[in-house]
Amino acid sequence: MTPSATPPHLELPRRGLLFVLSSPSGAGKSTIARMLLEADGRIAMSVSATTRPMRPGEVDGRDYHFVDVARFKDMVAAGDLLEWAHVFDHRYGTPRGPVEAMLAEGQDVLFDIDWQGTQQLYQQAGGDVVRVFILPPSMEELGKRLRGRGTDDDAVIAGRMARAAAEISHWDGYDYVLINDDIDRCFADVTAILQAERLARKRQTGLIGFARKLMAPA
Repeated sequence: MTPSATPPHLELPRRGLLFVLSSPSGAGKSTIARMLLEADGRIAMSVSATTRPMRPGEVDGRDYHFVDVARFKDMVAAGDLLEWAHVFDHRYGTPRGPVEAMLAEGQDVLFDIDWQGTQQLYQQAGGDVVRVFILPPSMEELGKRLRGRGTDDDAVIAGRMARAAAEISHWDGYDYVLINDDIDRCFADVTAILQAERLARKRQTGLIGFARKLMAPA
């Protein structure tokens, strides 16, 4: 006797969400973001606009939207950016149009941004934003991870460590705070948060019609 196939899961239409990961450098947000993109086809990375020069191997529209300073200023003045910041002499920002289009289609958007960008994003689209802050297990471990990269000299690492304390001070501006003492466990927690937020009633745009259909007289 052939076992019956498992019926497909009924998924109602829903609005997408803006999923923010923040952490001090070395605490693991970029690694977890990469793992999430590889594991889940329903979330896509936000592509920022930037005024910095394109680096070898980068593709315009895939890695960044590369624009000059004048164009970037026009985007800010027109309200075309959900958030933006000056970082190391260059400007970075999130174009509003593509993000809002993905949300309307039920596509989730992933952001790897700092606390300042998170605040701006929340001010612009609070109901769609889910904020996750990742802490290192200790400052000693954070320093060890930064040195283990082998990409920065002592002066750069010292600067990152100095900024880390200031960045960590904003942990209470987030919805969820995780301690990354094990990357696999932290990733599992991140995916659990994402799944729970996807099921939030406020994002289930098809739920009202579905419930009314169930309650309709036979």
